[in-house]
Amino acid sequence: MRRAIELAHKAEQEGEVPVGALLVKDGEIIAEGWNRSISTHDATAHAEIEVLRKAGKILENYRLNDTTLYVTLEPCPMCAGALLHSRVKRIVFGAFDKKTGAAGSVLNLFEHQAAYHYADIEKGVLEHQCRTQLQSFFKRRREEQREKKSQSKNKA
Repeated sequence: MRRAIELAHKAEQEGEVPVGALLVKDGEIIAEGWNRSISTHDATAHAEIEVLRKAGKILENYRLNDTTLYVTLEPCPMCAGALLHSRVKRIVFGAFDKKTGAAGSVLNLFEHQAAYHYADIEKGVLEHQCRTQLQSFFKRRREEQREKKSQSKNKA
């Protein structure tokens, strides 16, 4: 998870929401990624999706059996669906997502009876660090927006 936090920092440096992820198999990192939706103009470029795309190419298989995904934020419904379809065995996340979390906070697609693949979920790993990283980012972003608004009013 510490590596995922480092990857989230890369996202933040690029002006993205700081979410990082990595996929591990047999103790080795297969692929790493971070949010890139803003820079790529692609709503699907979440950290988890970036990792799944890279890992599929590396392993030459979309089925990522016997792998573990570490991600700093609870997966959203889109990412949860992709993780289930790719057959990731275990998902470990840091911060809970009270707005769109699909691993138990809002809904749980991983335990839904319609899911034909299942994954083990480990919740809240290094949760404080992951949550603080996100909260700091959004606080700073709000302050920047207030400053821009204030500057616009002063010019008028």
